[in-house]
Amino acid sequence: MATVILVRHGRTTANATGLLAGRAAGIDLDQIGLEQVALTGERLAAVSLVAVVSSPLQRCRQTSRFILDRQTGTPNELVDPDLTECDYGQWQGRTLSDLATEDLWPVVQSQPSAVVFPGGESMAAMQARSVAAIRRHDAAFEAEFGPGAVWAAVTHGDVIKSILADALGMHLDMFQRINVSPASVSIVRYGTNRPTVYATNTDAGDLSWLANSIHSSDAPVGGGAGQATPQTPGA
Repeated sequence: MATVILVRHGRTTANATGLLAGRAAGIDLDQIGLEQVALTGERLAAVSLVAVVSSPLQRCRQTSRFILDRQTGTPNELVDPDLTECDYGQWQGRTLSDLATEDLWPVVQSQPSAVVFPGGESMAAMQARSVAAIRRHDAAFEAEFGPGAVWAAVTHGDVIKSILADALGMHLDMFQRINVSPASVSIVRYGTNRPTVYATNTDAGDLSWLANSIHSSDAPVGGGAGQATPQTPGA
């Protein structure tokens, strides 16, 4: 089965000031964000990606560019509106400290499945469209490139959290237990029997094992042998 690497965009000017950017235009990576995605691009350079699928928002397109520029091959480059940020409606453009005083805030924290942002999208709808998009692309890339295909989806924090919650079999109301930092990498493989989550919220570590991992729908009883130890350069 194919493997998807879920990448959150790097830190933005809005993240740095505690602003909920939502789908606003003109939100770019700040200097720290550029440094973060440069490191993420280097990590993913060890994997021959068949495609990079991005949210249409600028911060994700910038992050995708760093990944694509460090690939030795020529992955397909796609943009999918279904991977865009949640539509926060009237919450967009406000500070998180201000939003924390809203009556809806504790519901977002404890019962996301019941949340509909005023003038915007429900969190359940966000999860439904993003999970469907990931599964659709994953099936297409496996059909085209085979079960060893590895691809990257570059999107947003709440979107990735909702995808991981689905892959872990968690109710959406528990997705706030998952943390997804800027420029982090999470890894999911969709199998015949179930999805398998190989990593969440990582910002370091060798990924070359993805190119040679064994593809099986069965979980190893007892945990298995794990991944091969990466070779030390020059060894």
